[in-house]
Amino acid sequence: MMLLKNRKLGRKIEEIKEGETLTLTEKMEDKDLLLYLGLTNDANPLYVQHDYASQTTYKKPLVPSIMLIGMVTSAVSKYLPGPGSYILSHHIEFPNPVHHYETIKFRFEVKEVKIKENEVVIEIVGENEDGSRVLNGRIKVCPPSQIKGMGGTVLENF
Repeated sequence: MMLLKNRKLGRKIEEIKEGETLTLTEKMEDKDLLLYLGLTNDANPLYVQHDYASQTTYKKPLVPSIMLIGMVTSAVSKYLPGPGSYILSHHIEFPNPVHHYETIKFRFEVKEVKIKENEVVIEIVGENEDGSRVLNGRIKVCPPSQIKGMGGTVLENF
């Protein structure tokens, strides 16, 4: 179990507006790739073997797509809407591969706020340093709900 500092909940549905944006930049580092590969035991040579990857159409090792999805879910959990949020569905495409050491700029935009359903639809675009799209997506998120009796303040881990 991971213990974190006490966290304040993210924004409730009424605090989110259509058209809001969030931009984040992430660099694909070796340490992150090694953590992913160690956690999943995914030994795909396209992710780790430079000699193999150099003989493919990709020319260099790739970053697993699921790592990009992880960055999207992390942004939802941290920022938009923030702690207490949950992704209900996602549709994500990867039009171009991401190679080791590339820096990806993610742009999130709130497209719909459905107050009755307590759902927010967010569009995501990811681009590399050259401006090539590496991720197109649309997610449906349930923002955090007000917990009765806690006043929406800081929550304890236990």
